[in-house]
Amino acid sequence: MKKILLIFLTFILVLFSISFLKKKSEEKALFQKQEQLVQETNNCLKQSDWICAEKNIRTLLKEEPNDTNLQLHLAGILLEQGKYTECKEYIATFSFNSETAKIIEQKAEQLLKESHELSSEDSRHFRLEFDSSPSKTDIYEALTVLEVAYDSLCRLFNFYPEERIHLVLYQSKEFQGSANRPEWVGAIFDGKLRVSLNVMQYRELYRPMLLHELTHAFVHSISRANIPLWLNEGIAQTVDGSSLEPFPQGNISSIQTLRESFIKEKNTENAKKLYWYSLAMVKKILEKVPFENLKNIIQETGKNGIEKALEKYGLSETELLNEVSKMR
Repeated sequence: MKKILLIFLTFILVLFSISFLKKKSEEKALFQKQEQLVQETNNCLKQSDWICAEKNIRTLLKEEPNDTNLQLHLAGILLEQGKYTECKEYIATFSFNSETAKIIEQKAEQLLKESHELSSEDSRHFRLEFDSSPSKTDIYEALTVLEVAYDSLCRLFNFYPEERIHLVLYQSKEFQGSANRPEWVGAIFDGKLRVSLNVMQYRELYRPMLLHELTHAFVHSISRANIPLWLNEGIAQTVDGSSLEPFPQGNISSIQTLRESFIKEKNTENAKKLYWYSLAMVKKILEKVPFENLKNIIQETGKNGIEKALEKYGLSETELLNEVSKMR
């Protein structure tokens, strides 16, 4: 009897072990599948393949329906695809509060409004949107200048954006982008190039301005991620032909000040200082690195951060800041 009981218990133990190992194997296979899907999704995002990214994230959400990070990613992808109404409706289902979600929702609302209220004119690589009735001369002039600048930037960076670029020529401030932007800001790029129609009266202003903002669009397409503002603005100023003015009064307190959005700076003189340091630091890079390598720095920054990107060329943000701070 004891022998039979021992055999029975051994049999139960073997079954339990097999079940346990099978469960562990299934969990490992599921984890590996999810890891592979996450990696594939990251690649889709880097290539702006929004259809692929949306499909994968929806698959991941079936396994982790309450993952707030995945939910925010999906909201952002819907925005990128121009699914503004669907984006807003999806965010309305969130059971959590998020500043990022609010920003995405506001952006979707703004772009939805623009899609209904703005007129448009297309060229090969651009869609020009406007809220008033600019003259045909202004429209064709802007598109012509942009197309010429586009070709130049493609050759300069050896990069050809896949998506059409949008320009808003606005009169009403509701289409200027940020409602709180300071008076010194003449134009911005926030996914669209936004330029006041009034600037078109001044050829010496709007041509370098369009080139400057278009450079931001190229940098955004190359990096597919936020890069430090000093690098972004320094490259745009280099391309638009800005010259380095005399050294500004006062030093920059930290490198972090140069990484963040300059639009937060309300004081015009302080803003000029931020732009001066940005241009000076990029010029220092170009003393040691050929211009054609800037694209590699932009791409590497988008993937692994600015320090890793500069490290390959024996540079660092801190060293660049220290060097330009001595240019008195």
